[in-house]
Amino acid sequence: MSLDPAERFARLRLARTDRIGPVAFAQLIGRYGSALNALDALPDLVRKSGAASAPPPVETIEREIAAGEAIGARLLVLGDPDYPEMLAALDPPPPILWTRGRVDLLNQPSVAIVGARIASAGGQRIARGLAQQLGQAGHVVVSGMARGIDAAAHEGALATGTVAVLGGGVNDIYPSEHADLYARLTEQGCVVSESPVGARAQARDFPRRNRIISGLSRGVVVVEAEIRSGSLITARLAAEQGRDVFAVPGSPLDPRARGPNELLRQGAILCEGIEDIDRAFNTLRTLREPPADPMRFDGDIDDAFLDRVAALLSPTPTPRDEIARALNAPVSQVAAALLELSLTGRADLLPGGLASL
Repeated sequence: MSLDPAERFARLRLARTDRIGPVAFAQLIGRYGSALNALDALPDLVRKSGAASAPPPVETIEREIAAGEAIGARLLVLGDPDYPEMLAALDPPPPILWTRGRVDLLNQPSVAIVGARIASAGGQRIARGLAQQLGQAGHVVVSGMARGIDAAAHEGALATGTVAVLGGGVNDIYPSEHADLYARLTEQGCVVSESPVGARAQARDFPRRNRIISGLSRGVVVVEAEIRSGSLITARLAAEQGRDVFAVPGSPLDPRARGPNELLRQGAILCEGIEDIDRAFNTLRTLREPPADPMRFDGDIDDAFLDRVAALLSPTPTPRDEIARALNAPVSQVAAALLELSLTGRADLLPGGLASL
């Protein structure tokens, strides 16, 4: 069943509202049943503190939609029939996606290949060859269009199907030398972004991009990466999402091998070729399912209860179940309070039912 145009527009507007990320978005939809109802309720939710979480003007959203249409981009909203099933199963899923190219690739079996930007010739050869083998075996290859391993993976899978997830807008070509690769991706593959059309990539955008890369994929293969790198963040996110994490081993003398070797020490699956991926996928396992309960709470949250919940938060993420036990209150009531605190800037909502200051 498709969303009507008014609800699709409202979901984009809600997603673009300040301080409403994927967690708050999912809770608002669960609590009010639709984005239209959530937008109507938003002023009352933030009225107590006077915080400014006002939705962007209608004209702003109309300009974003027009910008997407001008470049032939397609908007996918959570709830659309073509919205990727693998992303919809995340807790929480990205509310909206802008796409260019073959949208059908987003609902096909996928494997991500990520790794170092300053990659060795051998590492790029491995990524390119593995991507080619995966494509021939019926897998779409997902990566981030960065230099090095990402670009090699896309090149290897262009003929069979590859998806590039960007940190900036769906038309933000970064790095600029990948203009030709980007053009081929929009023709033969698919380019995806959660950011507004025309937005330039910022550092804060890449963790969200990495979460989509792993979320679209059944497994993530890391080929060359430093210990502190975006590739290892993607691997951690994949593990949290219930995806398989693969690592290509390397020489202890090469700093770029430290990341994959550390992942292997932590229990990642050794990957020397597509046979290792096939073996893991043929093992019976179940991807993590999203919670069925939307944490609906229809009562009012008074200031005293908000203050009690806020007092239990710290910079360290705290499970809402733990807060509920400490207050002897229903989890749904705590979830509703955390949502209000997040809208007023007093809490940050995190995936997995966590919250922090």
